[in-house]
Amino acid sequence: MRNNNARSPFLLTITLIVSVFMIAPMGLSVMAGLVNNYSVGLKSGLTLRWLGEVWEVYGSTVGWSLVLATACVIGTVIIGVPCAYALARSRSRWARAFEELLTLPVAVPGLATALALILAYGQITWFRQSFGFILVGHIVFTLPFMVRTVASAFQQGDLVALEEAGRTLGASFVQRFMGILVPAVFPAIVAGALMVFTLSVGEFNLTWMLHTPVTRTLPVGLADSYASMRIEIGSAYTLVFFIVILPVLWGLQSLADLIRKRHGT
Repeated sequence: MRNNNARSPFLLTITLIVSVFMIAPMGLSVMAGLVNNYSVGLKSGLTLRWLGEVWEVYGSTVGWSLVLATACVIGTVIIGVPCAYALARSRSRWARAFEELLTLPVAVPGLATALALILAYGQITWFRQSFGFILVGHIVFTLPFMVRTVASAFQQGDLVALEEAGRTLGASFVQRFMGILVPAVFPAIVAGALMVFTLSVGEFNLTWMLHTPVTRTLPVGLADSYASMRIEIGSAYTLVFFIVILPVLWGLQSLADLIRKRHGT
């Protein structure tokens, strides 16, 4: 007990230092978006002018980013959960090889993945110019996170025994999968969905390569504002990003915690 108490101030100090190191830049960026002139600082006075300009020029990126992230979650759940089950139950070397291939989009730079998608499907004009093209890229990038998270849950020994008991009692595969397996791994699905949503909302490299002037997302618009406009507008865009995304993420995290409590770990 004495050792733990002695270490507490040290751990608290380290935590505070790391927190300040991470939060201070974001605080400065937010401040830059609320002052009339960043070079003068707070002396120039506070204003909401830059927030208004950001919303006027880039407001559409907010809704599209949230829609894309939600669609990405739905897509990865539909594709990833059955895929995770198949990989968890298979002992084939081909399954292991496929699992490694599935994680390539995580290891390969997003620009390379985007280029591959453009070479494969870029000739389909209507598709290339739609948000669906970006959605495919996001699903390719985030699918490994859903599959790995849910596959580890499917591999639990108790769950294998429950599935075998259901088979013995005459339950069909669909009945076992939807009635036993999915409810049992639901907390893992929720955890994977939260991770996918977060990654999709903030994904920039792949999205920057796939987007068009009419298919911009929040991160792409943020980069554009920093590159082509005043620093105050880019910083105000960062504040808009926080205002929109943080409540959504907190809400999803609260929902995930509630589901874990009800369904267990």
